[in-house]
Amino acid sequence: MPEGVRLIGASTELTALADRLRAAARAKVLTPLEIVAILERWGAALGAREFEAIPGIAFLRLWLRRGVLEPILVREFGAAVLDGTWRDDGAARLGVFPVGLVGHWPAGNVEIQPFLSLSCALLGGNACLVRVPSDLVEQSESVLSVLRGVDPEGLIADRIALVSFDHGETSLQRAMAAAVDGAMIWGGEEAVTQVRALPFPHWAHIAVFGPRLSVAAMDALTWSKPDEQLAWCQRIARDVWQFEQQACSSPQTLFLERRAGHDHEGFIACLERAFIEENRLHPRLAIRPALTAAITLARANWLLADQAHRARYPLSPDWTILEGESSAIPTPTQGRTLYVLVVDDLGNCLARFDGAVQTLGLAIGQAARERELTELAARHGVDRIVKLGRMHVFGSPWDGLDLVRPMTRVVRHLPSQDPVAPPL
Repeated sequence: MPEGVRLIGASTELTALADRLRAAARAKVLTPLEIVAILERWGAALGAREFEAIPGIAFLRLWLRRGVLEPILVREFGAAVLDGTWRDDGAARLGVFPVGLVGHWPAGNVEIQPFLSLSCALLGGNACLVRVPSDLVEQSESVLSVLRGVDPEGLIADRIALVSFDHGETSLQRAMAAAVDGAMIWGGEEAVTQVRALPFPHWAHIAVFGPRLSVAAMDALTWSKPDEQLAWCQRIARDVWQFEQQACSSPQTLFLERRAGHDHEGFIACLERAFIEENRLHPRLAIRPALTAAITLARANWLLADQAHRARYPLSPDWTILEGESSAIPTPTQGRTLYVLVVDDLGNCLARFDGAVQTLGLAIGQAARERELTELAARHGVDRIVKLGRMHVFGSPWDGLDLVRPMTRVVRHLPSQDPVAPPL
């Protein structure tokens, strides 16, 4: 039974908990279809009003739907995996099995990430040990508490344990790493480097989702159409508002391709109106003082750096649009701060990308041009290229990696009943 987030004080607690989770997973074999059914009920139960204040909860509910999870399993493994069927591979057969116990190190800046991460491992049949960042403990407990109601037999609830301890507790970090058979690691460069250096068993499967940033781009043909501007601006605003721009998939910069005879200021004015409306619909309930200071500093530095720079924002730090001309991606500010940069050619802009760019949100008027830009972006390190308004659609692959497959093993069985060739 999930007991909320356990506060861990000794390495022996983690070892005992790991043994218990493995035993629970081995006690009852579940097919992916059975796991998906429970996850979908869990997501539906999170629709209660008391969860609305958790950032990203609507996204988590969407992610846990059967219509989202089953296609991911089929894409990564084939349809046979849904009911646990082995598939033929010549004279042999192949079956998909869990690695065992998966440890999760989610980042502290996305409230629903512990559950996005553990759901991927659960779909592979694994048990999950999740270290919850201290800032996410209260919200994580409330989300986990719903699971028992939709899983009274504990079929997956008994496979999950959420724990909390200070990230500086090296002995506990090492004990958790040593106790797992796989790890899903999320976060910034320093955090990822520290976790990867832990003493995982040599057989452990490791999946790392490190620090990335994302940008948006629109060609001149698209943004210059007056009758389409509002819809595109609303899509951009929704992408900016999700997760307070703290997710790797959050657009930090919007590149606009210049078009002769068309004033991009009209489009940016439309974007400003979309930001005002999005802020009315989804106002920020609280803000950290450090973020307020960062937003204020970003506004001032931008306007002082170049007389041609412009900015649009309210007196409060609710949102910010910083305008200029450049092909370089500015250092992200976050907190609903979008840099809008005018460029002569999107191709020249994308050719400057490196592996730091995770997601590219596009609005391109011609399919042939979009395929050309997609090829260019992919060759310069971008892993996800999507339509503006869908930058946060969580799916597989993510960061260029499958989400479920890395935490599974493909077992090959060659039947012993096959005729044995006589020795030479």
